[in-house]
Amino acid sequence: MKGWNDLRVITQVYNDTFQKHTGVGLGNFDGLHIGHMALINTLISECKINDLHSVVYTFTKHPETILRKGLVNQLITTNEQKTKLLELTALDTLYYKEFDEAFSRLSPDEFIKNILIDTLNIRLAVVGFNYRFGYLGKGDVEYLKKSGEKYGFRVIVIPPVKVKSEIVSSTLIREYIKKGKMERVFHLLGRHFSLYGTVVAGRRIGRTLGFPTANIIPHPKMVIPAKGVYITKTKYGDKWINSITNVGVAPTLREESSFSIETHLLDYDEDIYGKDIEICFIHKLRDEKKYENLEALKKQVAEDIKKARNYWKVMN
Repeated sequence: MKGWNDLRVITQVYNDTFQKHTGVGLGNFDGLHIGHMALINTLISECKINDLHSVVYTFTKHPETILRKGLVNQLITTNEQKTKLLELTALDTLYYKEFDEAFSRLSPDEFIKNILIDTLNIRLAVVGFNYRFGYLGKGDVEYLKKSGEKYGFRVIVIPPVKVKSEIVSSTLIREYIKKGKMERVFHLLGRHFSLYGTVVAGRRIGRTLGFPTANIIPHPKMVIPAKGVYITKTKYGDKWINSITNVGVAPTLREESSFSIETHLLDYDEDIYGKDIEICFIHKLRDEKKYENLEALKKQVAEDIKKARNYWKVMN
């Protein structure tokens, strides 16, 4: 039986890469939200039943960066995060394909023949209800179904997944993140939204106030939560540490408007400069605000920490 973390991750294929017939999940999968996971879990289940090799076929970059030049489509997950999440499943292979100009010009039928049949040795395709493919997105689920009948592979279309009447989508989740509505994000993602980064040197003003912070610079293409103060949980090594995080410009402390993400770890004072951390955003406490002086700011931060402690006391 295949165990956890045996996921094969590839970026190119050879003649013998897929000798066994495959079941393939098709899509961009930004965020790996609960709709995506419904698709992937269906894929894995069907592949086990039918003795197929399960493959998620996705892209190294969001297709929109090629199709609509100049558009910055902010990411919910990096490829590294995506891979780590899929390592927790029983998926066999994760295939990251480079989406370039030449690939974007493939007709729907060329995509099916060249990629699905000749490259992936497909017997099952699992897609979302709004899946499109081929040049200018001319291929849709009906085209895929008819092609499946023609070339001998089955197609499963996953219907929309809804939470409180809203169809779950990466676009919707992105908007909620930008508004700081982290509880809503949690329900749509199926987990807390998080940012990864390496702790960099700050101005150390937080330490002089009695609240040292770890500053990170996240992946430049990641979507960033609305400015404000959040209850967060921070992972360092194998530890999860209760924390509060300020997203914004810290207007009381800075004359210049330099954006930062600063996290204060509760009851933890180990030096983590230069270390990698993950910050999970759980609840927005308040908007960012400029205070009259440092004493007023210090008082507010103490109040923020008190609220965070009360939150964790209830949760624990």
